[in-house]
Amino acid sequence: MKFRYAIMYVENVEQTLAFYEQAFGLERAFLHASGDYGELNTGDTKLSFSSLELMTSLGKHPSSGNPYSPNFEIAFETDNVAGNLANALKAGAELVQDAEEMPWGQTTAYVRDLNGYLVEICTTVNS
Repeated sequence: MKFRYAIMYVENVEQTLAFYEQAFGLERAFLHASGDYGELNTGDTKLSFSSLELMTSLGKHPSSGNPYSPNFEIAFETDNVAGNLANALKAGAELVQDAEEMPWGQTTAYVRDLNGYLVEICTTVNS
């Protein structure tokens, strides 16, 4: 068994892919002709997006979540948190936490994407 992909439910898959390309420098791997499903190149585990409309039509009863009370986050690791944070903000991300050195030796910053999902931008944890 391997972790293949995480799918986030969004209003507009095409706009979300474009946002992640601009904000985080990721590359689009796939967008279905219907526009209801897309993936980004993120290594072995894909970050994917499916439309709320499609998931509703399949009887899944999705929720887009509450941006002010998140129940998960995704994280992108980088050597340049401040620079990547600036790119994300320029692309329209909303600042949640500026770049900050954590007591465990990691630098982290947090933004909300255009759908309100929490995204961490971080360095590796220094052991």
